[in-house]
Amino acid sequence: MENDTATEGSGPNRRSVLRGMGTLAGLAALAPYVSLPARALPASTTTELVERWAVLQTGGPGLDLADAHVAAAVRRVDRAATTVLATLDRSAGRTALWADLADRTRSTNVTTTFKRLRSIAVAWATPGTSVSGDAAVADTVADGLGWMHDTLYGPGLPRFDNDWDWEIGSASALVDTLVVLREHLGADLARSTAAVDHYTPDPNLWRADRQIATGANRVWIATVVAVRAALDGDEAALARVRDALSDVEGGGANSVLAFADEAAGAAGTGEGFFRDGSFLQHWKHPYNGGYGKELLGTLSSLLHLLGDSPWQVTDPALANVYGWVTDAFDPLMVRGDMVASVCGREIARPSKQGHASTQTVVEGTLRLIPSAPAAQAATLTALVAQWIAEDTYRDFLAGTTPASVVAAKALLAAGPTPRGPLVAQHQYPAMDKVVHHRPGFAVSVSAYSSRVYNYESIQNENLHGWHLSDGMVLLYTDDLGHYSEDYWPTVDPYRLPGTTVDTARRADGADHRATNAATWVGGATLPGTTLGGYGQDLRAQGSDLRALKSWFLLDDAVVCLGSGITAPGAAAVETVVENRKVRDGAALVVDGVDQRVTPGWNATLDDVRWCHLAGTSGYVFPDGARLHALREDRTHTWREINVKYGIDTPVTRPYLTAWLDHGAAPDGGSYAYVLLPAASPEQTRLFSAACGTADGLRVLAHDDGLHAVALGGSVAANFWGAGRVTLDGAAAPGASGAHRAGLVGALVADGAASVVLHTEPPAGGQRTTRVALSDPTQTREQVVLDLEVPGLTLVGADDGVTVTRRGAGWRLVADGVALRGATVSASFA
Repeated sequence: MENDTATEGSGPNRRSVLRGMGTLAGLAALAPYVSLPARALPASTTTELVERWAVLQTGGPGLDLADAHVAAAVRRVDRAATTVLATLDRSAGRTALWADLADRTRSTNVTTTFKRLRSIAVAWATPGTSVSGDAAVADTVADGLGWMHDTLYGPGLPRFDNDWDWEIGSASALVDTLVVLREHLGADLARSTAAVDHYTPDPNLWRADRQIATGANRVWIATVVAVRAALDGDEAALARVRDALSDVEGGGANSVLAFADEAAGAAGTGEGFFRDGSFLQHWKHPYNGGYGKELLGTLSSLLHLLGDSPWQVTDPALANVYGWVTDAFDPLMVRGDMVASVCGREIARPSKQGHASTQTVVEGTLRLIPSAPAAQAATLTALVAQWIAEDTYRDFLAGTTPASVVAAKALLAAGPTPRGPLVAQHQYPAMDKVVHHRPGFAVSVSAYSSRVYNYESIQNENLHGWHLSDGMVLLYTDDLGHYSEDYWPTVDPYRLPGTTVDTARRADGADHRATNAATWVGGATLPGTTLGGYGQDLRAQGSDLRALKSWFLLDDAVVCLGSGITAPGAAAVETVVENRKVRDGAALVVDGVDQRVTPGWNATLDDVRWCHLAGTSGYVFPDGARLHALREDRTHTWREINVKYGIDTPVTRPYLTAWLDHGAAPDGGSYAYVLLPAASPEQTRLFSAACGTADGLRVLAHDDGLHAVALGGSVAANFWGAGRVTLDGAAAPGASGAHRAGLVGALVADGAASVVLHTEPPAGGQRTTRVALSDPTQTREQVVLDLEVPGLTLVGADDGVTVTRRGAGWRLVADGVALRGATVSASFA
């Protein structure tokens, strides 16, 4: 049953707005909510829409071929076309247009065929290529299209394998081809658009059994229908495309513009963007760097197509798109790389290496800027300028399309001020991830729970992703190509950094698309800082392994604690401190001794207090550790992890791996170590020497009820249940004497919680204390934290937390479930 009741004071009801979107009568009323796309020439006919789409494919007729970047982009278009032209089978008795695409059991071959035809057609329509305007080349493409419609793609012909190829992959490539070749095709154009309409008739539905399309699939489907409709002059279909983005026919349940955690989205699949920046596709898979980036890239093109026309999108939720860029993508991009834990099965594709995923985000953002409101346009412009400048591994201008080269160069020519390097910590409660950005490095932690799947392995892809969410810690440094250059096929998948694992061998794709019974996954971040805590109740798939894992991300130190490591049935359990694809000559220093390691070196090192791997990080073991280390050259193929898109050529990469061995059937095992990515060997030694003192790291609690640490004015704690952290006055920086003393008292939680407390050095005789709090389980009605510290005065508190006096201290009560794992904070003087 529909519910049309609006929340008092919340403005127009979303459902009522959706119902009125069939006409432009409400356009003026929507103006305060969204800035509609502006174009130099409004489009009043479908022909003008087709021309717009053609410019996106070719860069337009006015390309400045004297510009070096434009000329290089055109050469890339030319090279792609001439390469496939050279192997195109034009014989009368052919069974495929290309010999390597003859297998008629694999639908990906149909898509690839249409993509190759598109590359030829786009080169034919792009000024400056060797085949530009060549009628014989256009005839070749037209002949290829006819052959495809006769034998593989058209009404009455059987489809096979994957619906995506028929309705999205092949159809997208085909409509692009038709747009640039339309005048040359003449009457044959209608045959091709009819074929597209046969496979992809409805912007709301897809697959042979007509399922509701969601997320990126809905945007892809809608875009195919829109371009086909523009070619056919089908205005009714264009109106349905506009409405499909908001899921008008479904009452907004699967709108791609609304946040998935809005009330209207509760009746849908739960896929899409969340207010915290998470993106889920295929129900519960984190996918910002896969389907999410494709949704942004395709939607930005579709908005460009429909903007300032009778079919423009007028849904007020369109304003959310700009927030996707700042919250769902920017924190997950590290100098051109995309955090791998949100890329799904795409990490197992060789074509997605080398910062390829972020190129799609930059291109999509460029297309959004012209129609964005002024403030958002300025923000996005500063981001694009930063992204392009900081990715020194992959030159955006040397790898993108002619149209995007033109847009990017125009933006840069205006001299925008780049945003600057990101220094922030971003929690993603809806997908069990956190990213920590500091000057010179970034760290991501990947977990999963009862709410989020562990990894995806469908279509014979990502076959060794077993431990991607078992506490994987990825460290991004100045080595911008570390997770490119064949990392994922060659890294030991049983020893991903940060994970605690049962080392038992697993079958390809085993236990993928799985949740577990754990709800305690998440953490808290002190707003405006890079101080936070994160934790995971690890319950492994395919094993009886249990562990409690914490990461306290405190500026330039990442403190890693584990306890309760229990696995009665395991032959061996390990916690992996590091597994790094090292550059030649990277020195490993252990307790001041250069190990001078060579390939094949391995050692068991007793009572290690600290070590340092050149170009990567320092590592400190506060209680000492028996560290196992191995240096090896690993040789594997992409086909081992991806049957569908992998290649069989062996690749070899050198690795340095360090781990802690918990032995067989551990019962209550633990670990403690610290990552210091910005530290030199000497700084690592000094940090180690200070551990346990008032000036250094102190582990305050490390058991199955509580993990807590203190460092430099900060106390961070993960309460696995009710517990108490004693504050003894040593956790605050200052000059000396009374100013040196920190808080005296305790933090007391009534149950599961993540807490961060930070005291600033005294300024003008007064110090400031801030407390951040969250419910990582996302199940508690309220979370109660007592700050049993006398002498504090409340300064302010966030919405969602109530602060009241309790004795000489204060009680903080957070909303719990309503916050969905988000952090709330309060300040005291």
